[in-house]
Amino acid sequence: MTLIALIVALVIFNRTFKDTPAQEPANESDVPYSDVLSTESSEPTVESGPITVLNPAVAAAEPTPKPQPISTPEPEAISQPVEEVPAETAPKPAPLPVITEPLVTTEALDEESSPQAKDDVEAALKLRDAGKIIEARELLNDTLNEKLSPNLRSAVKFQLSKLAEKWLFSGEVFAGDKLTGRYQVQRGDHLEGIAKQYKVPYELLMQINGIDRPELLRAGQHIKVIEGPFNVVVYKSNFTMDLYLQNKYIKTYRVGLGKAEYETPSGRWQVESGGKLIKPTWTDPDTGKTYVGNDPDYPLGSRWIAIEGIDDATRPRTGFAIHGTKDPESIGTRSSRGCIRLYNGDVVEVYNLLYGGISEVQIKD
Repeated sequence: MTLIALIVALVIFNRTFKDTPAQEPANESDVPYSDVLSTESSEPTVESGPITVLNPAVAAAEPTPKPQPISTPEPEAISQPVEEVPAETAPKPAPLPVITEPLVTTEALDEESSPQAKDDVEAALKLRDAGKIIEARELLNDTLNEKLSPNLRSAVKFQLSKLAEKWLFSGEVFAGDKLTGRYQVQRGDHLEGIAKQYKVPYELLMQINGIDRPELLRAGQHIKVIEGPFNVVVYKSNFTMDLYLQNKYIKTYRVGLGKAEYETPSGRWQVESGGKLIKPTWTDPDTGKTYVGNDPDYPLGSRWIAIEGIDDATRPRTGFAIHGTKDPESIGTRSSRGCIRLYNGDVVEVYNLLYGGISEVQIKD
């Protein structure tokens, strides 16, 4: 009897164990959204000195008073330009440091910045947040001529660059903007002629209007136009080049400059008329070797923008240019024979903005 009772107990236990459902896992606790987002922010780039506002007209007749590097010497002479084509797709360099909101921080608003500058920056941010893009641009741009700490100056420039993506590099035209507008294409117009009228390269008008080829322009079409010219200021002290539309700051590029024995000459220059070339043939003045654009070791990058002196100090100097490079590691260094080097992606962008015979290049110590 004892054995029979034991067997019955085992059977009941086995059935009970099989019929018991598996235990459900405990509910996972919700992860707060704030824990998913990164809380890190990049510090603004330290930039030196007040910004010089250029003459919007860049009068070449007034003799008064930006990055791809390589260590290969710059050309003394170049061949005729190759056939011009619309802007090519080129790799972009790393973007400028991102500044997370709020822009105005305790560190930015230190004693180096004037009280008026602090008030103006805060007022400009309120205008931006209210959708008043042009008013915010004007106030921030004026702030660059006030006393700013390096951090606040860098932050203001960053905000101006972000605003430029809306009012300049998009197809939208904002009310009250005197630097952009609409143009109705007339019979017989061609894109290069319209661009010349506004002192900007036609490649820029293609970009902001989504025009794939210049010949696709049609009479009666309304396109966005930009009142040029663009100008640049190169700061040798920190290897940067600031881009302006007339006297409005747009963005900053990193550059490479001339080594000690071939110092990049300071002063006022302008883009040479007919001096914008795509991979021109070049002969190394030291080795005598001639390079053509499709050579694997071609040293000048994707674009060449010749500049000529327009003041007493620069007028006698020749052979200088803004160009790309095969050696991006030379950006931010002194390694050229005096030319200004840009990353290849940047030099394509600058090529499509500067206008030959008009755009000014200031080089400052």
